[in-house]
Amino acid sequence: MLKKFMLVAVAAAAFAASFGVGTASAAAPAVLGGGSGIIVNNAAECTLTTIGNDREGRLVGLTAGHCGGAGATVVPEYDPSAGVVGRIAFSNPEYDYAVIEFDRAKVIPVNRIGNVTISQIGPPATFPNIVCKEGRTTGNTCGVAYGDILQSQETWSQLCVVEGDSGSPVVVGSTLVGMVNAYLGVACFGPQVGTNIDAILRHIDAGNAVGAGFVPIP
Repeated sequence: MLKKFMLVAVAAAAFAASFGVGTASAAAPAVLGGGSGIIVNNAAECTLTTIGNDREGRLVGLTAGHCGGAGATVVPEYDPSAGVVGRIAFSNPEYDYAVIEFDRAKVIPVNRIGNVTISQIGPPATFPNIVCKEGRTTGNTCGVAYGDILQSQETWSQLCVVEGDSGSPVVVGSTLVGMVNAYLGVACFGPQVGTNIDAILRHIDAGNAVGAGFVPIP
């Protein structure tokens, strides 16, 4: 009986091989933009701030620095089967941002996710600007900006954010002005504090590394 089973199994395997049955196909590219959920190093759930090209033509993106360090893998949360689509090139604790270098063959970059479109980069929001964000946890929320209260390159705003929203793009209209980094006090009720995007880009340009000369996808 065992011999008969083995013969059947061998025959089935030969049949499958002859017709290509069971061969794996390449995963479709992941659609990613500012507001997309990402999984960093198979551990942290964060949000992509923006995606675009640097002056060397690399496809790069930003997220919060505390999401992961240099070399950490990035997988799209909505489709983990796509596998690793990029890695963090470097992470800066002072401004709490990270630069991701994506594999262009595995990503379709877009400028709109959910209710947020990013068409350009702009200066920090000031009171009483209304800012909005798109996060992987709480989605699209809006509130008043209080401005850079401590003159620390960080803007305070009344945005609902919780864990997982780290890195979310903060926009005025379709202008990217900052990212989500933390909340003060109680999640979703306390003010959100996030680094100004112009300060981040100046810091990246000064280092002249991956991400320098960043321009978002139009």
